[in-house]
Amino acid sequence: MGKANVCLKRSYYAVLTLIGILSGLVLAATLFSHGHLHSHDEIETMISGIYSTYGISIITLILAVVGVYGACKKKKWALIVFVVGMILGSLVLIAADIGGLARRSQDAENLKKTYLQMLPLSNDNISNFEFLQTELQCCGLDQGYVEWGYNIPESCLCTEQSTNPCVAAPINSSIYELKVDGRPVLIYEQGCLTYIVDHVLMLLNTTMGIILGVILLWVLSVVLGIFLLCQMSKKEDVPVVVYSQQAKAGNYSPLTDIVEHT
Repeated sequence: MGKANVCLKRSYYAVLTLIGILSGLVLAATLFSHGHLHSHDEIETMISGIYSTYGISIITLILAVVGVYGACKKKKWALIVFVVGMILGSLVLIAADIGGLARRSQDAENLKKTYLQMLPLSNDNISNFEFLQTELQCCGLDQGYVEWGYNIPESCLCTEQSTNPCVAAPINSSIYELKVDGRPVLIYEQGCLTYIVDHVLMLLNTTMGIILGVILLWVLSVVLGIFLLCQMSKKEDVPVVVYSQQAKAGNYSPLTDIVEHT
C-alpha cells in the first residue's frame, strides 16, 4: 500500500472536519427547531422537511467519521464508503437545488393564493399582521390600507425610520383620531403581499445559495478522497536485491582466528 502525500492528507482532514462541524450545527439547529415548533400547528406542514434534515445531517456526520477513520488507519473500504456516500449525497442536493429553482415561480403563486384567502381583513386576524406590517413597513395585504376599512391598526403608522412610501390616513378611519397638533397621520401606502413574496423568495435564494456552497464542499471532499485512494493503491518501491558471487568472500576473519594470533 502506497504512502499518501502529507499535504493531501492534511487538506482532506481539514475539509472533513469542516463538514463534520457543519453537520453537527445543522443537527443541533434542527433539534432546536423541532422542539420549538412542537406545539405549533405549523409543525404538520414542516415535519417532512425536519425529518429530511435529520437524515442528511446524521448521515453526513457518520460519513465524515468513516472518511477520517479510513485515512488514519489506511482502510480503503472506509474511503470507498465515504466517497460513494458523498457522491450520492451531492446528487441528492443537486436535484433538490434544481427542483427549488424550477418551483420558484410556482411557490410564489401558491403563497399569494394562501394569503389572499385571508381577505377580507378584520380585527379578528390583526394579530397575524401586526408584526408583518411593522417589520415590512406596509399596510393591508393586496390593495393597501383600504382593506382594513375603518379599523386601521396602529402597526400601519409610519415612523421616522420608514423607507417605504407613506400617505395621510383617511379622515373616516379610527387611526385618524391619533392626529396631534393638526399634523396628518401618516400610514404606509402599499400592501404587504408583494413584500412578503419578495422576502420569502429572498430566503429561498439564500437557502439555495447555501446548498450550492455545501455541494461544492462535498465535491471537494470527494475529489480529495479519490486522490487519497489513488495514492494508497500505489505499490511502494521495493529496493532490488542483486546477488553477487563476490559476496561469499568476505573481508572478515572469524573471531577464533583472532584469538589464536594473540
